[in-house]
Amino acid sequence: MPRPTAAQLAYGSCTVIFSTLAMLLLSQTSSGAGIAVIAVAALLLGLLVAMTVPMPKRTPAPVRRPATDMAPPQPATAAREPVRESTAS
Repeated sequence: MPRPTAAQLAYGSCTVIFSTLAMLLLSQTSSGAGIAVIAVAALLLGLLVAMTVPMPKRTPAPVRRPATDMAPPQPATAAREPVRESTAS
């Protein structure tokens, strides 16, 4: 599983904080159960936002090919002939 990016962490955290504040202010709840439901809903919403932020695309590593134009010329290799033993005495 890939690690979350900085953008995902930032968007998710901001979503949790602002949605929690908005839901608490709009609902005007004061019970512990209501606050817990709002907190869980905000966490789920923050997770959803963080996971939908697009991941950066990975670019494949460039293929390195030898530069044939820039390579120094190679000496021509002649086919080697077997060396004959001399029979001079």
